[in-house]
Amino acid sequence: MRALITTTIATIIGLAPVAALAAGGRVDDSGMFVWIFLGFCALIVVAQIIPAVLLMCGLAKGIGQVVTEKNAVPAKL
Repeated sequence: MRALITTTIATIIGLAPVAALAAGGRVDDSGMFVWIFLGFCALIVVAQIIPAVLLMCGLAKGIGQVVTEKNAVPAKL
């Protein structure tokens, strides 16, 4: 496991200068409308993620209640 972590870190460190040089070679001519469009796209993605997260939380809560009810010990009369 340690060898895997060491190899992964070495790979990331080795590729960092390449990524830095590749990113600096291009001029960004994006206008304001491009950034507005990208912001609108991000807003749509966030608007879709919020209900999905709420649905998953409700699903987990429902499953937890079913499991708790199954494991409950009936009271002796």
